[in-house]
Amino acid sequence: MATAIPKITLSSSRDIPFNRLVLSQSNVRRVKSGLSIEELARDIERRGLLQSLNVRPILDGEGAETGSYEVPAGGRRFRALELLVKQKKLVKTAPVPCVVREVGSAILAEDDSLAENVQRVALHPLDQFRAFRDMLEKGMSEEEIAAAFFVAPTVVKQRLRLMTVSDKLLEIYEQDGMKLEQLMAFSISDDHARQEQVWEIVAQSHNREPYVIRRMLTEKTVRASDRRVRFVGLDAYLAAGGPIMRDLFEVDDGGWLQDPAVLDRLVMEKLHAAAEDIRAEGWKWVEAALSFPWEHTRQFAEIDGTEVPLTEDETARLEALRAEQETIEAEYAQADEYPDEVDARLGEIEQGILALEERPLAFDPADMARAGAFVSLDSDGTLQVERGFVLPEDMPAGPEETDNANGSDEYDHPAYDGQDERLADYGDDEGEVSDSVAADVEPEEEDGIKPLPDRLLTELTAWRTLVLRDAFASNPHIALTEMLHTLVRDVYWQTPGADCLEACVREIALPVHSPDMPGSLPAHALRQRNEGWKHDLPDDEDALWRWIDSLDDASRMALLAHCLSFGINALYERMPAYGAVSQRSVTERLKRADRLASALSLDLVEAGWQPTVENYLGRVTKARILQAVQEARGNEAAERIAHLKKPDMAREAERLLDGSGWLPEALRTVGLADQAQFETVTAGGDMEAIAAE
Repeated sequence: MATAIPKITLSSSRDIPFNRLVLSQSNVRRVKSGLSIEELARDIERRGLLQSLNVRPILDGEGAETGSYEVPAGGRRFRALELLVKQKKLVKTAPVPCVVREVGSAILAEDDSLAENVQRVALHPLDQFRAFRDMLEKGMSEEEIAAAFFVAPTVVKQRLRLMTVSDKLLEIYEQDGMKLEQLMAFSISDDHARQEQVWEIVAQSHNREPYVIRRMLTEKTVRASDRRVRFVGLDAYLAAGGPIMRDLFEVDDGGWLQDPAVLDRLVMEKLHAAAEDIRAEGWKWVEAALSFPWEHTRQFAEIDGTEVPLTEDETARLEALRAEQETIEAEYAQADEYPDEVDARLGEIEQGILALEERPLAFDPADMARAGAFVSLDSDGTLQVERGFVLPEDMPAGPEETDNANGSDEYDHPAYDGQDERLADYGDDEGEVSDSVAADVEPEEEDGIKPLPDRLLTELTAWRTLVLRDAFASNPHIALTEMLHTLVRDVYWQTPGADCLEACVREIALPVHSPDMPGSLPAHALRQRNEGWKHDLPDDEDALWRWIDSLDDASRMALLAHCLSFGINALYERMPAYGAVSQRSVTERLKRADRLASALSLDLVEAGWQPTVENYLGRVTKARILQAVQEARGNEAAERIAHLKKPDMAREAERLLDGSGWLPEALRTVGLADQAQFETVTAGGDMEAIAAE
């Protein structure tokens, strides 16, 4: 005969007046966490009590019930009700739903209190998302939902953002097939097909970090911080119907623009409109482009302009800014640092002074009628206008001259004949590598690592030459040492010339370079320095001699270093077997450039060179990419990307190398290289921190 299963009896429930309840000392919750008592009270006021209190009768000394009850489980609800009574929003005798534990129960009060909290299961984030969605569909706003659950509206927006994720991926997440952080990364895109495609790719990889998912979903977009976006403005892009991707779970710096074609069209429209405004000033021609190659004005003559004088209002404003600057600096002269608001104001003052001191130039209308201007986009997203350039054929007829100032045509280019065609050789510095560059990509090899392609090596050394010139021009002592070294070699080891002084500087052109070089820090510094000296130079040769003679020693040394810097040549070139310059001469040149770089402690990292897909990683083999990551971040980082295809590997390597200070061998300086490599490997050990960025 089967044994009957004993049946359980549930504790009875009834309403008990609040003034008959007291908080039990057996309640195990001691530490406040989560929702505050005040917020819980407001929630009870709005919707009522959703969960009964667990109570036990209080007995007197003889074991008889007193009519009062203690609350071992539900203490926070009791305190919230108590607060409502104090606020006179609830009467003292209001009935409170309670589950009453019978007298003499074997279950301890502490047991009930602990079980109520421990056995509670937190709501799954996906359930919360679905609940928010249902409430939204039934008429509640995001702000109302946030207020009802005492969370920031951002939290509601984040949960609702999960509505953009494919149902297939939501199901995978629900079955614990992916983490919440991964699901959040997918919400950056609305394209369900692309989301599922990316998941299929990362699911087969051991690296499923959220940053990998975000990068794959945004690889064909443009960051809102891009200089093109800063130029046209995000509002103009949105008004043109351009879609944008936002990440509600991470700092996204404004998001990603999904239609680069719309952005580029807006940029060129604005550039051409600006070019028309410049043309209206009276110039013969104006050329507009996103960017021009380095030294694009080399074959042009320039007309002189005069600075526009300050108006009375501008003079008064300049004096007021300088006076305010002096007052602030005097007030905080003894302070270790400026307060944030004072520091910000000083920055505004400096910008205002600079804007007033940098005067525009006025040109003679007759000169403007045969000259032109270049309109392009500066690296900070502002309009860059270069005025006053004359085509060779528009120069006034005069005595025959050599092709350039030093009588050499070794680096001459054809006369200006269609800037767009000439730009095609350089590519767009926003990311696309030109066909001529793409064709010169290092082929994959089976055994070992072969030398870099000649063009890539020339581009790298062009960067190094530019930085070397800037450092050289900033160090008159080294400049004088190098010049004396050259002169002594000429005097004692070669036949001297017959001129009064056979010493000259031949400016070395840099026609082959990567797209990021013209907007670099050293390029900007060299341009600024050159414009400053040009502004100060007198008009004729005799006046020039007297002007130089009157300079103080510091200025003479600075001018010497600046002029000599144009002759710095650290370029790698592949010479023909029977050319005028031998390959051995190029090797000797590079050795001397290395010596100069060491003397100047040349650091390409400080100068702003950064390995990217365009300027290096997309141009070399997978073996070199892995070697770079290994040197900068260690073996573990290299192993993480070793399984990727080359385009993906190059993009991931660019991210990993960002901020590492790694340089290709051609850009390293003897003496600095070993220390730099040690620091990057040491700093690159914590790959979990890098992956979390």
